[in-house]
Amino acid sequence: MKGVKPIITNEVWNNIVGIKYFGLKVSKGNSGGIQEFNKIQFYRSCVRNSAKPINRFHAGNLNLTPRILAYIIAWQLSPRGSNHVVLYEKDLILLYCIINRIKVNWVSVMMEHMLK
Repeated sequence: MKGVKPIITNEVWNNIVGIKYFGLKVSKGNSGGIQEFNKIQFYRSCVRNSAKPINRFHAGNLNLTPRILAYIIAWQLSPRGSNHVVLYEKDLILLYCIINRIKVNWVSVMMEHMLK
């Protein structure tokens, strides 16, 4: 493959990786048509103590299931080299979609992460 630029198409994602190219395209600032999503209200619904004031989105404050999903998102689905405990807006959107069983276009999420 030396000197050849690989091109990743929809067929590559479908045949090799096994991921189909459909669902909502979600990213930071784009909730992909999810009108009812509010990151503060959603985070408050997932925390153990909802009366405690929120000064930052932290995975350690979440209930068990959302916390495990948040770590899977931060470590495997869109890994980053820095703090895995802090939840970014994109992480909250993906967490919301997983919990509410909204189909996400994982190809676009992974391609956006790979391009970064």
